Amino acid sequence: MVGQLIFIVIAVILFCIVFFKMIKKNETGYIAILILETIGIILDAVEIIFSLKLNLIFKILIFITSILIPILIIILEYKKVDIINYIKYAKIKFYIKTGNLKKAKDMLIATVEKRPNDYTAHKFLAIIYEKEGGIRKAIDEYVTCIDINKKDYDSYYKVATLLKDLDKKDEAIHMLTDLLEKKPDYYNASVTLGDLLIEKENYKEAANILQEALKYNPNSFEINYFLGMAYTLLNDFQIAKECYEKASEINHLKYCTKYNLAEIAILYKDLEIAEKYFEETLDDEDLQADSYYELAKINIMKGNKDIAIKYANIAIELNAKKIAEKIKKEPLFIPIFSKISIPFNYEENEDKKKETLTDNELKVKEHLENTSDITINMGYMNYYKNDKTAYENEIQIEKDK
Repeated sequence: MVGQLIFIVIAVILFCIVFFKMIKKNETGYIAILILETIGIILDAVEIIFSLKLNLIFKILIFITSILIPILIIILEYKKVDIINYIKYAKIKFYIKTGNLKKAKDMLIATVEKRPNDYTAHKFLAIIYEKEGGIRKAIDEYVTCIDINKKDYDSYYKVATLLKDLDKKDEAIHMLTDLLEKKPDYYNASVTLGDLLIEKENYKEAANILQEALKYNPNSFEINYFLGMAYTLLNDFQIAKECYEKASEINHLKYCTKYNLAEIAILYKDLEIAEKYFEETLDDEDLQADSYYELAKINIMKGNKDIAIKYANIAIELNAKKIAEKIKKEPLFIPIFSKISIPFNYEENEDKKKETLTDNELKVKEHLENTSDITINMGYMNYYKNDKTAYENEIQIEKDK
């Protein structure tokens, strides 16, 4: 009996301590703890008043809820561990994970009203607004996170990417530049900034940013690949080639690097290397038609007209509208034009396949194709110098047709 009375006294004291903590902090998270304590105290009192004998399991539960949990909370908070906050954010994470964003948001808004500088609450709010599509509200919350914690580099990056999504690319560039001044080794910031600068046609600046990033991430596929793109658009094809070769070593399944290397090989008049790279890109659906077209051109220059005809027809089967237009404009195909099966209604056959190459990748690809075409037209006709008369006769026959 005396032991039970002491137990109740201790439980009541702990109840009062937790209750005053709740009042002082204005934190409703303590209510669940107080309810558990109350149940334990009542059960213990009932046992004394009515001389009941509760089984061991009940006694253990009463001890845990009335004594152990309150003491644990008091000790943790004394050590600056806000256990109630942990419990609250565990609930918020659960609501977010299960898709109950409204419940999570309501809890977070109530939290920031009481504690405006609660970094975690603002971070979760930003995540929720982003999930809901409220980009501007998400940006505001991420900015608040930065104001609270100046070293929150992830929020810096998030703001930049959201500004990019809103098509505010200049602001995104400014944000990323500022972030890299604070943290030069922030990988994603370097990659995104390099990509944005290429899109804005600031190729030299993009190359500088990516070269700096390469110091911290020399084996990054993206940095080497984007650096190759920047140097391609700067017409520095030797450095671009080195970057693409490094990128291809890191990720040999990214066929755009091999396609670009093939075009650069044409610029350096190395048809064997170009042919090898184009053959490797035939596994990529995005590049297949163009690769067969380029292989057809190479085989014309090498004098393999039957193979060239075969490749040209395959390219047309894959993408009639695009390839037929290119063949009609390319003088190299004049000697074999009559052997190429161009559908009479090819203009109506739109390519239904969704383009997966980025705008920057398409820009680089087109730049290389156009540059290599100029090189071919200026110099590669020498491949026919030993059969010049026959070649001119074939051209005349096709023109007569």
